[in-house]
Amino acid sequence: MKKKTVVGILFGGKSAEHEVSLQSARNVFDAIDRETFEPVLIGIDKSGRWFLNEASRFLLNSGDPRQISLNGGGEPVALVPESRGTLAALDATGDHFGAKKLDVVFPILHGPFGEDGTVQGLLKLADIPFVGPGVLGSAAGMDKDVMKRLLRDAGIPIGKFLTLKSHEAIPAFAEIETSLGKPVFIKPVNMGSSVGISKVHDESEYASAIKDAFRYDTKIIIEEFIPGRELECAVLGNEEPAASVPGEIISSHEFYSYDAKYLDEKGAALKIPAELDDETKKRIQELAIKTFQVLCCEGLSRVDFFLKENGEVIVNEINTMPGFTKISMYPKLWEASGVGYTELISRLIGLAISRFEKERTLKTSVN
Repeated sequence: MKKKTVVGILFGGKSAEHEVSLQSARNVFDAIDRETFEPVLIGIDKSGRWFLNEASRFLLNSGDPRQISLNGGGEPVALVPESRGTLAALDATGDHFGAKKLDVVFPILHGPFGEDGTVQGLLKLADIPFVGPGVLGSAAGMDKDVMKRLLRDAGIPIGKFLTLKSHEAIPAFAEIETSLGKPVFIKPVNMGSSVGISKVHDESEYASAIKDAFRYDTKIIIEEFIPGRELECAVLGNEEPAASVPGEIISSHEFYSYDAKYLDEKGAALKIPAELDDETKKRIQELAIKTFQVLCCEGLSRVDFFLKENGEVIVNEINTMPGFTKISMYPKLWEASGVGYTELISRLIGLAISRFEKERTLKTSVN
């Protein structure tokens, strides 16, 4: 019998998107091909501690996205540099005393301390394949300011924006209105899942939106409001990525908020595939792949767009580890493109291993 590939499903984390990650992990764990893979659940609590979790009880309130939480009490573990995928168990004093060998890691982590290159760097130091973009692609895709500047320099159409750091003086709303018009969106730079985002219509909403965004990051971005249809396209691959059919989000909320994405199943209608003419569909797919490549991404990403009434396509942002919940766009887009959920997981793991094996052939010294 062929040995199964041991897949460490890494989830949870210190991010404000912790609960989203739990939902994603539950779906991936349920759908992974058990004939080929042996999944190992590794939960990270909100303080950053890693635990091996038993499959039968790794989540509390798993059916309720508002109450879902990581079940504590698992076996404490750590991943150390040059461990070659060996997950070290820890005793109460923090000393290593056992091990669990992983063949590949699927880091289903959203937001800071997971999607921003930090965990990716640790996994590279531990010499283990992992799903998704590497350190550079993850970091560039997570930082909305850096991402937009790279896209702008590559000639990819984006909306107007301003960046503000926590130590800088806050500009008057009148200045913002002159530069960007109104309404505007105010967002933490290094956060996803619409956490900390506000749509600001006038000066009365401005100060509180700035304050809320700075709760999540030391750098925030203020973006012009772009009226139009909200479209998304999924990308899959390494050197020769492919784009899915585009899908459309029709939100019943003020905008596609955290609640609309993950808590309210009626918060948005997903139209997959989106009703588009062939030329617009091709344009979106080409821009999705170009965005993916400009930002040095690998494995997977979801690229979000605005389609204006005049037919102009604007790239909003990239998500380098999109959600895998039952109402998430990324797996739904690939399902509509002919790649089912279980097959999608298998392909992503295969891409991770392929990249790792290619990188192992590179020289690391001059001798």
